[in-house]
Amino acid sequence: MLDENLIATLEQSLRQTRNAQNRLMSKLREAESEVASLRLEISALENSAVQTEKAIDSLLVATRSGSNGLGRTFRIEEDDATLDYTPSHRPGQVAYISGGRHIPSITHGAEAVTNRFGDRTITQACTLLLREANGPLHVNELYNLLIAGGMKFKGNNPTISIAVSLNRNRRFRKVDPGTFDLVMREAIQAAS
Repeated sequence: MLDENLIATLEQSLRQTRNAQNRLMSKLREAESEVASLRLEISALENSAVQTEKAIDSLLVATRSGSNGLGRTFRIEEDDATLDYTPSHRPGQVAYISGGRHIPSITHGAEAVTNRFGDRTITQACTLLLREANGPLHVNELYNLLIAGGMKFKGNNPTISIAVSLNRNRRFRKVDPGTFDLVMREAIQAAS
């Protein structure tokens, strides 16, 4: 009799263990299914973000087509502060010392006019500036605009920091020495 009770108790314990195992396996399958669903949603959102970025770039190019940027003044506004900036060369042209042309100078001792770029990375801020410029900008011009927009640099050579950051990022291309543009702009211009 003792053996039958012990066997019945062990069989009941085994059934409970198997039931608990089956419940956990079912939960695991549901979780794996949810993970796969979330990965698909993330992928769809990434595709949407890429398409939206392309649309923004297309609209910016379309609204500024016909303007080569020469003589155009870019305005940085935030709250009550305003900075007007006019590029010193045509987009796509580089100023060479040996060629007698002018390299944009760095404004030493300049102070921030706004805090537009205070919480952005170099690449984020340069993306915005190059979109607004509708053409390539020299690192010195980018530096002047970043400082005016409130960006703080920690190193001794901020223009080198800008150039290295842009060189390392696939979003940018070097069009001439010290001069960068958005890769997206080239693709949009090639498509139109």
